[in-house]
Amino acid sequence: MQPYLLARRVLFAAVMSVLALSAQAAPLRIGYWTSGVSLGLGAVLETGDFLKKAGIDDARFVHFAEVNAPASGLAANVIDVSFSVAGASAFSIAATGVPIKIFGATAPADVTFVTPADSQIQSIAQLRGKKIGMSPSGSSVALMTAAVLKANYGFNAGDYSLVPGNEARLAQFLVQHQVDAAALRSVTVAQLTEVKTRRLGTLVEEWHKLTKSDAMPYLGVAAARTELIQRDPQSVAKLIVAIHNAIAWGNAHPDQVAAILQKVANLPASDAQIYAAHWAELNSISFEPVDIDTLKREQQIFAASGSIKGTLPPDVFVTGPYETAKKIMAGQKP
Repeated sequence: MQPYLLARRVLFAAVMSVLALSAQAAPLRIGYWTSGVSLGLGAVLETGDFLKKAGIDDARFVHFAEVNAPASGLAANVIDVSFSVAGASAFSIAATGVPIKIFGATAPADVTFVTPADSQIQSIAQLRGKKIGMSPSGSSVALMTAAVLKANYGFNAGDYSLVPGNEARLAQFLVQHQVDAAALRSVTVAQLTEVKTRRLGTLVEEWHKLTKSDAMPYLGVAAARTELIQRDPQSVAKLIVAIHNAIAWGNAHPDQVAAILQKVANLPASDAQIYAAHWAELNSISFEPVDIDTLKREQQIFAASGSIKGTLPPDVFVTGPYETAKKIMAGQKP
């Protein structure tokens, strides 16, 4: 072999080795929404050793204050992966060609429609012309609520007013009678002490009525940039294991979850304890065929209503990391 060809091959091998080492050395950038219910799981993941035990030695958490921001973070390559991407946002950016993959269903649609107990409103059908507090326009809660109100009650967008806010703000709106009703997480309803509420129904019940199915709908998904899935699917599988173990730990240690929330989120002790008591309702990591079918159905309903545009790429749902994670967890000691 001629010397210059040998030198080129050696140089190429050296460059590839450096690039590989750089890729390995870069921390896994994990983003999540800290102004909503994903704060609890994120705080437990950050303060515990679940990632290291799962084999992820270098991770950096990126906090987002707005519900749709994790999707934007993926699109802008600010983060590699997130376990708290609003489903509607994930569908929207994937349909526009942003290179992402969805690998888990993580946030059950744990939403209850409530009104102050002294209100004249007795049912969801009476919300026509009323102010309804909920997550901002474009969020999964807003889109799913719009879909069920239209399908089940004939409401169009102009038949009610959406008053946006995070959970704490919406609770305040309800207490101050600035809204007629609100779509709140069960944990927020339980934390309300300044006003008694009347339950009108749940998003799950209304979604089942719309779809004529008993499958659990999801508000949030786990998603990653395609390059991460292609380059390092094992790390994504390890993240699933870490999330699963953190959820299981939280179910078994509510007092410690409450202590973490008091420290990280400055929650009052009573609110933190209520949050911890609802841990299982708020957190999930699943990607079975029924979950994928449900997410596809959600996207179809959102698209049919005109709430989101475009068609999902056929390969946007990837099951490899989840299946690998299940094998890893099957080998873990009880």
